[in-house]
Amino acid sequence: MRWLTSLGSAMLVLFTYVIPASASPGGTLTVASPAVRSGEPITATYTTPTPDPTNWLGLYTDPGNGPVDEKFVGPSLRWTYITGGSGAATLPTDGLEPGNYIVFALAKDGYQWLATPVKVRIMSNAPLHFITDAFGLRNARALEPYEATVGGLVRGDTDGLTFRKIAGPQWATVSADGKVTGTPRVRDSLRPEPLRVEARNARAETSTATIGIDVRRPGEDLVPELKAMSFNLWHGGSQVDGGREKELRFLLRSDVDVVGLQETSAASTRELAEALGWDYHQAGTDLGVISRYPITERKAPVDGGPLSVATKVRVRIGERQDVVVWNVHLGYTPYGPYDACFGKMTQEELLANEERSGRTPQIEAVLQEMRPDLAAAGRTPVLLTGDFNAPSHLDWTAATRRCGYTTVPWPTSVLPAQAGLRDSYRVANPDSVSAPGITWSPIYPVFTGGYGHDSHKGEPEPQDRIDFVYYAGPLRVTGSEAVVEGTPTAVPDHRGNDWTSDHAAVLTTFRPS
Repeated sequence: MRWLTSLGSAMLVLFTYVIPASASPGGTLTVASPAVRSGEPITATYTTPTPDPTNWLGLYTDPGNGPVDEKFVGPSLRWTYITGGSGAATLPTDGLEPGNYIVFALAKDGYQWLATPVKVRIMSNAPLHFITDAFGLRNARALEPYEATVGGLVRGDTDGLTFRKIAGPQWATVSADGKVTGTPRVRDSLRPEPLRVEARNARAETSTATIGIDVRRPGEDLVPELKAMSFNLWHGGSQVDGGREKELRFLLRSDVDVVGLQETSAASTRELAEALGWDYHQAGTDLGVISRYPITERKAPVDGGPLSVATKVRVRIGERQDVVVWNVHLGYTPYGPYDACFGKMTQEELLANEERSGRTPQIEAVLQEMRPDLAAAGRTPVLLTGDFNAPSHLDWTAATRRCGYTTVPWPTSVLPAQAGLRDSYRVANPDSVSAPGITWSPIYPVFTGGYGHDSHKGEPEPQDRIDFVYYAGPLRVTGSEAVVEGTPTAVPDHRGNDWTSDHAAVLTTFRPS
């Protein structure tokens, strides 16, 4: 199928597309122009010796979800049928981000290639604009050199793009390519002054932004308040028009410091980090971490069967202070709330299915890998972010009576608690009745079928909290929330949403304790 709605789906994305040795497409595929303006259709011409009424063209980001080895990876962004032995077809580009894309000709509602795929670039025709007109950069330290960038935070026609400082603190300079540099004085920490920056393109279009930089005095914590997030991108944000810009705007407005990403579709981690001027780590094709502050250690993914389910980074947030961040994406099927609410399974059957899903052995393997970090958490705090694809035992209680159950000891939350990790959302919001913290799903109010429960299609979706920010060590939670942008419209009318995901994100604010 071209449209995937399954929960937390696996990504198996490659950066290049190679025709399998067994394949003999025998067809041709060309595009009228290798570059089009956003909103202009892509016109493709094709031939195939095997015409069929269900042959089709699919448009994907490059790199992204395009079918690798003639197998499904992720959903297409746009598609149309090509029924004849030869002809032309168009693919609309309305709402798509400027960037690199690839067109596939595919057979019979499937993923067998009919021809070698063709690359195309979509160029912006929007006016020049900063993604948001007010945002903050990483903190600075008085008497120490500082560097950040705003160069990736402008969209529209960026041909000939240059930046300049309009106003702001004396110590800060802005280069033509958007780098912000300088050495603040101690007195700059006492009298904060916003930085005003102008961007200008070759057509003399301009846009300005107000930028905050917190200057910390010598001896003070560089990051006195750490904001951490878990964010499932939903196929890299590709399922919503203008997804990348909306993701960046959300991250800037959240003023977050470190983000555990899932469903990155291989390229999103790097693209988000480069636009923000942040550090990043891509683990396999699904998981990533982006950080406003330097990443000093990166761990190869922890294998959990068909997916690399976890990875680790160490982030330097001060001269003598690090934080260790683990990020996970656990298996998605069978899904416990469906088995509980639709299948009415016993607690023993639910726990057996958790084992069968792979989630229980996965979290056991991750916690085993985390043992050295948890043992040292008294000195270096540890975070565990992720899409666990399973609820918390803290939410399935006698008070909530979800689907009639008084308690369910979901292993993916019980085991982290036993290992010494605390659920930051429940620390900030202990009442699971008044603060359910639902993350699955802001756009699926109705169950769409599958998972062995098709007879319940059309019934209310079992809404639950399956995304988490856990922590251990000397941190104090000052707030935690499940967050979305705007009021998301339900599928299938979600393309215009300000919110780019099918999950809510979880944002937790910590202070040293």
